[in-house]
Amino acid sequence: MRFFSDWYLSMSVADTKVVLTVNNIEVIYDHVILVLKGVSLEVPEGGIVALLGANGAGKTTTIKSISNILGTERGEVTKGSIEFMGEKIENLTPTELVKRGVVQVMEGRHCFEHLTVEENLLTGAFIRKESKKQVRDDLEMVYSYFPKLKQRARSQAGYTSGGEQQMTAVGRALMARPKVILLDEPSMGLAPQLVEEIFEIVRDLNEKEKVTFLLAEQNTTVALRYATYGYILENGRVVMDGEAHSLAENEDVKEFYLGISGGDKKSFRDVKHYRRRKRWLA
Repeated sequence: MRFFSDWYLSMSVADTKVVLTVNNIEVIYDHVILVLKGVSLEVPEGGIVALLGANGAGKTTTIKSISNILGTERGEVTKGSIEFMGEKIENLTPTELVKRGVVQVMEGRHCFEHLTVEENLLTGAFIRKESKKQVRDDLEMVYSYFPKLKQRARSQAGYTSGGEQQMTAVGRALMARPKVILLDEPSMGLAPQLVEEIFEIVRDLNEKEKVTFLLAEQNTTVALRYATYGYILENGRVVMDGEAHSLAENEDVKEFYLGISGGDKKSFRDVKHYRRRKRWLA
């Protein structure tokens, strides 16, 4: 089983450039509800970093903090900082972030349902100033990764399947020529075969187009198979992080996130002790 692409394995730590840094951020909703409690993470250039955890752990809030769309939900970053390519970005608008190369694919396969698949893809290139030929070349590049979308190019997006809508959302992000894609719950609501297909395409885009990914995902098994590094969130805190293959082999992660027990069944007291221990580690 392959956890790292060959080119990533060949890089030393010194050669790895960090493109996105989240420094000890706290997020509050409605001026009252504390959701993130000092989250820190780094995304290296050319990496696939997985943000893991159960529903409600804070994964989506972390992603929205980076793309700066918390304001639409009455949320705000109250402490800490977020940097992209060494510059603080928490005060930039979402449009400015897209222009700099940070693009979010939102949870739930958001498409413009009344537009065709191809029209949806072209909206991703709206902010670009290149010629029509360059945009058309990129459109063909997207179709090369998502041949199903070329077949459905003239179909209204709202009438395509869930998998095709997810592909459309990722393809639209690619049309913006991103440096980093923030991919939120790409497996949600998809059949296992489609989930594998989406993640295979993510890996291809990472290796061939050099797109860096930060993906929030509940499906820990699949995410750790394709990621290079992972962070596990619980109750708004990072409780564990490490190289993806190490996390996948960690006995505690197997027990509590992969549903695999390596020995005798743990008692409820053991579970509580482990969860306390993880919070102390955070």
